[in-house]
Amino acid sequence: MTQDKDRSKGGPGDRTQVAVIGGGPGGYAAAFHAADLGLQVTLIDPEANPGGVCLYRGCIPSKALLHVAKVVTDASEATAFGVTYAPPKLDLARLRGWKDDIIAQLTGGLGQLVQRKKIRHLQGRARFLDARRLAVDLSGKTTELTFEHAILATGSLAANLPGFPPFSQRIMHSALALGIEEVPKTLLVIGGGYIGLELGSVYAALGTKVSVVEMMPGILPGVDKDLVSVLKRRLDNVFTEILTRTKVGQIKEQKNGVQAVLVDKNGNETVRRFAKALVAVGRVPNSANLGLETTQVKLDERGCVQVDAQRRTAEPSIFAIGDVAGEPMLAHKASHEGKVAAAAIAGHKSAFDPRAIPAVVYTDPEIAWCGLTQSEAQEQQRKVKVGKVPWGASGRALTLGRNTGITKVIIDPESERVLGVGIAGPGAGELIAEGTLAVEMGAVAEDLRLTIHPHPTLSETVMEAAETLFQPGT
Repeated sequence: MTQDKDRSKGGPGDRTQVAVIGGGPGGYAAAFHAADLGLQVTLIDPEANPGGVCLYRGCIPSKALLHVAKVVTDASEATAFGVTYAPPKLDLARLRGWKDDIIAQLTGGLGQLVQRKKIRHLQGRARFLDARRLAVDLSGKTTELTFEHAILATGSLAANLPGFPPFSQRIMHSALALGIEEVPKTLLVIGGGYIGLELGSVYAALGTKVSVVEMMPGILPGVDKDLVSVLKRRLDNVFTEILTRTKVGQIKEQKNGVQAVLVDKNGNETVRRFAKALVAVGRVPNSANLGLETTQVKLDERGCVQVDAQRRTAEPSIFAIGDVAGEPMLAHKASHEGKVAAAAIAGHKSAFDPRAIPAVVYTDPEIAWCGLTQSEAQEQQRKVKVGKVPWGASGRALTLGRNTGITKVIIDPESERVLGVGIAGPGAGELIAEGTLAVEMGAVAEDLRLTIHPHPTLSETVMEAAETLFQPGT
């Protein structure tokens, strides 16, 4: 399986057992697992090292900047404890360098793993010629690669709105916003989903006046209102304004900024000017221009590749994982799918059948949930029992100065099996793992109730939420 130096660059007549197209969290997880299972693997990606959008232009840089935002916010709020700091001074060049160093360290480590696992890495872009062949563009030189199986892991792209101009330094998508080239005086965030709220929070902490526009009745559409309300109360003081039931009818660049036409629920139009705008209206699968029409691979109406439980497409030799295979578009879901697909190719019994996939909104406070939500139960007209604990009585929350959180445990009223968990508050993204495990292993409420949790911690609220389910009258 070891490749010589010339073949690592690709060449005529190249063959591989497994071709992985895309080096994001799904692609490199698939490649690593396939190599561990003894398969010959070729990983194809435009970057010098794996990482994908998540490491280069998404999850990791955004979390680095969110940490900076939290440090700034915590310092300003420390006056309540009797500690006062001088106003922060921003060195954007150093901030960008720190962020980029993190990216380089993580992607460089993945590159070393590629070599250690004897995976051939072709730095280029691939396109299907048929169900067994790829054309790989390597810096203008095209080579052909024959494969036994392929795993498509090309991810997703930032969506734009119909009629909007192309993305630019003034009308940005998330990757451009993560560049932090400057701190604009004003920023229009189009979309009240997790991307818009996370990046809007970063810019607001750095001093920008942020206006959020969301066409739905509330921010984070689809997320339990109990959880969203905790975040909304805080964001009302962080952002200049949050305009719901409002859409942007038109936007255009001007010499010193952007001009947007805001349309409210009654159709009234208001012309507003901002220094910059961030379009955060979701992501679309990156399934175009891949030569899929030369195969039997089928796409749904959104352009997502249709797959079965093993992540196999309608073309038996081709698998698809991650964002390109549909919702939820989450890195950890992609990684798990990648391992399932690799195991299936190696002949192991393997299927993607999770009971719960955790989701986290990394704002301050964080929101996290897994399994069935209360909103989904209501939509399905499904009977559930909900245990709920506000953090007002949490000793740990009080010592953090953040007692406005909430923890919810949702169970089946007959079996008492844990169906879902929702948390809003600092560290919710870390706390949700316990809930995910409970749902995945089929735990019952009594399991959470009788598990001794350390005191004083925020994790106690999971135990306490379970305890409320056994109180008289519930």
